Amino acid sequence: MKKENRMFRIPKHIGVIPDGNRRWAKEKGLKKEDGYQFGLAPGAELVRLAKKYGVEELTFYGFTVDNCKRPREQVKSFSRACVEAVEMVKKEDVDIYVVGNTKSPCFPEELLEYTKSSNLAQENKKAMRVNFLINYGWEWDMKNGWASSTIPRIDMVIRWGGMCRLSGFLPIQTVYADFYIVKNLWPDFKEEHFQDALEWYQKQDVTLGG
Repeated sequence: MKKENRMFRIPKHIGVIPDGNRRWAKEKGLKKEDGYQFGLAPGAELVRLAKKYGVEELTFYGFTVDNCKRPREQVKSFSRACVEAVEMVKKEDVDIYVVGNTKSPCFPEELLEYTKSSNLAQENKKAMRVNFLINYGWEWDMKNGWASSTIPRIDMVIRWGGMCRLSGFLPIQTVYADFYIVKNLWPDFKEEHFQDALEWYQKQDVTLGG
């Protein structure tokens, strides 16, 4: 029996923390900044899988305000990777929305066109919506009247890389989210990781506090 046949409750909205790119690069004998490029294909594959299973919305953690404190080579690399990721995912026939501090020099100008919530009018919506948090910070979000308010509540967060923390990922939207950890590093993404996360979600007691 295929795993998808056993899925009776699919989360509408999944948050994705694609961690471990630098560690992966170091393990491969590469420079840390080289790891981000190897995380692009997994992102596009995850979007295709989510569509296959009927997930309505995905939110990817691109990079944070604090990440910009890293060495310049790394900042340039993950910024460029985020731009390429958006362009790759755009080809999957989805609606794309980007949230982040656009007033900072760390925000890629190429992504400004995706920050307009007016682009998400109901009549223009496609089968799936994909959000990217680019140069995002929870304090920035809070001080700007919760700039992420157009992103709805998240049902489940999946974090690759083995770390058991949210790292400031949408604190309002994740208030009732179930949290699944994948030990594998993000560039080592496999379809089974996502399938296992969905299987695990079936067993959770989702009460939303009730």
